Amino acid sequence: MRENTIIVYGSYGYTGKLIVNELRQKKYNVILAGRNHDALQKQFNETGYPFVVVDISDSEALKKLLLQATLVIHCGGPFRFTAKQMVDACIETKTHYTDITGEWQVFELLAGYDEAAKQAGVQLMPGTGFDVVPSDCLAVHLKQRLSSATHLQLAFAMVPGGMSRGTKKSMTESLGHGGIMRKGNELVPFTLGKDVLDLDFGKFTAKTTRIQWGDISTAWRSTGIPTIEVFAGADEKAVRSLRLSNYLGFLLRKRWMKDFMLKQIDKGKAGPSEDHLLNGKCYLRGTVWDAAGNIKTSLFNGPNAYLLTAKTAVLIAEKVMNRNFHPGYKTPAMEYGADLVLEVAGTERKDLS
Repeated sequence: MRENTIIVYGSYGYTGKLIVNELRQKKYNVILAGRNHDALQKQFNETGYPFVVVDISDSEALKKLLLQATLVIHCGGPFRFTAKQMVDACIETKTHYTDITGEWQVFELLAGYDEAAKQAGVQLMPGTGFDVVPSDCLAVHLKQRLSSATHLQLAFAMVPGGMSRGTKKSMTESLGHGGIMRKGNELVPFTLGKDVLDLDFGKFTAKTTRIQWGDISTAWRSTGIPTIEVFAGADEKAVRSLRLSNYLGFLLRKRWMKDFMLKQIDKGKAGPSEDHLLNGKCYLRGTVWDAAGNIKTSLFNGPNAYLLTAKTAVLIAEKVMNRNFHPGYKTPAMEYGADLVLEVAGTERKDLS
């Protein structure tokens, strides 16, 4: 039974539900899991999938759960607080690990488990959603177009916008610590809101600002490009808020302030509306250049980021379940190539130069 079963931990969150629905359409055996009994009971009533209540800090209960499946799709963030516990249990139980994080700290942490994962015969692949499948694939595609690239600039925008509670909570946990980018193969700080660019995404031009994103870790390992920066669509209000955060870091780092902000997030919507989910689009732009001045730019667009996350997370899970994997720490494009994301219906990539 273990060979045909997938665990979704944090299955009742906004994105977890989308992933469970995608797995259900594909007729997989699924075990729902997480800390909230009532939410799991409700999801069981809706899907018929069995559930297990497990706190991420209960290592013995977590290992007992994982022994029932081949793979876990970990959706219980913020992942900087939960990924290590899950990966430790996965290594011990020889269970494949995937998650939907975009937190660069988690990618850096889990890369250190490469040898342990190889010895256990399992694949560790964080970031199997919008963070970072489309951008990782775009990065590798651009590296193939310009093998001498020394600089990678990635950017994304959503039309319309909108974030899940989980995304907002992960962002809240990072407030007060400034920004981090990759420069000369090193992780270095930058000032939030300082760099603002108007970038052409093909269908439109959008104002963007530099952010810290998982690709400063994953794209570096996927491509070896020494300098990597990521920009995201942001209006004037968002840019002003980022600039202000540079002066309020001492306050934003306080636990009581973060807890207050997290409570406010819980009072809001779970995520984008059904209409935005089904009709929204994500847009990415990638540019590489080298010391000689050669430049290559490519664009990508696809479904709403959360819908794309559900589809790519399940696509990668299917590959692992079909024994299409190599043990160790991998990024999506390292393992499955630059065209992985194009396997999802409604996606397209275009080279500009």
